[in-house]
Amino acid sequence: MTALLDETPMSLETAPDALAGFTIGVTATRRSEELAALLERRGARVVRAPAIRIVPLAEDAGLLAATRACLEAPVDDVVITTGVGFRGWMAAAEGWGLSADLNAHLANARLLARGPKARGAVRAAGLVDFWTPATESCEEVKEYLLAQDLHGRRIAVQLHGEPLDSFVAALRKAGAEVIEVPVYRWLPYRDTSPLRRLISQAITGSVDAVAFTSAPAVLAMLGAARADGLEDALLAAFGSRVVAACVGPVTAGPLTQRGVRAVQPERARLGALARILARHLPESGVTRLVAGGHELEIRGHAVVVDGELKPLPPAPMAVLKRLAERPGHVVNRADLRVVLPGGPSRDSAEHAVEMAITRLRRALGPSGIVETVVKRGYRLACGRDER
Repeated sequence: MTALLDETPMSLETAPDALAGFTIGVTATRRSEELAALLERRGARVVRAPAIRIVPLAEDAGLLAATRACLEAPVDDVVITTGVGFRGWMAAAEGWGLSADLNAHLANARLLARGPKARGAVRAAGLVDFWTPATESCEEVKEYLLAQDLHGRRIAVQLHGEPLDSFVAALRKAGAEVIEVPVYRWLPYRDTSPLRRLISQAITGSVDAVAFTSAPAVLAMLGAARADGLEDALLAAFGSRVVAACVGPVTAGPLTQRGVRAVQPERARLGALARILARHLPESGVTRLVAGGHELEIRGHAVVVDGELKPLPPAPMAVLKRLAERPGHVVNRADLRVVLPGGPSRDSAEHAVEMAITRLRRALGPSGIVETVVKRGYRLACGRDER
């Protein structure tokens, strides 16, 4: 899978049925309803599986200690990584009666906002942002600072749910005094069963894509898979038939490090993420062919027959996809039995295949699309198998 950009408007992106027939997993906690609505509006079936939860640290001694450290002396630079984190910091300071002092210190510092949301939070607090990187990445912020003389500079770094060890270490090595400000942290979602089901669905190909909006969500999903001995299988699925869609390069980082190339929009926005999926899945996740004189478009959990979308149950869908791997060629019952969900026993295997074929023909509608080859198996009517 290759990374895509979403610069050029395309009618496919906004078509109301662009994602019809596809199933997409959503791992977000914050704004999950918004992302799900954007995908469902384009016809997708959405599986919700929150991966993480945010734990505010307003009562945490670490945040209070970091705030007091910032107030001990002038701060030269403040790195603001997230809007929600900065707002939480300001709210906590107000609760401690430190709001006026903190605002005064920040007003005299260079405020480096990682992206537009962080910049918006700075301005909403009545402060003036100094600089925002074009890539919206901590890496660019780090390079920006390291290009300057940092000896003796006091730099506060607002963390975004997890430590920024390499970022902080590089600044300290360059001579800066760094104050880490832990505004909130990520923890696994309390009920892990939806996420574990999504992992299983990704491995079996029951979902066509998984959308991620934060790196901690990616790490949480990989960690849950690892705990069940399924991490390699999950990575293999992301590297082949299941699209890993990330809102930006920071989110994609944990997958990139493991050799998975995620689909991502150029701008880190939920709308852009939905649009890139609406463009990518119909282009890469669809098999188009003509069988029995009818045009078929095979999608994740549905098939379009002569322009009409027809949802299919898992067993008939699995059989159709297996037949479509070699259109016109005979696939024997043993091969079809292997792809059936649940793995029927040997005694019931032949009956299960026949039932799946019957249900597939009934769902497709027009006759003649799936042919029976006596004593050999079944095929899509796309030509003749002469072997």
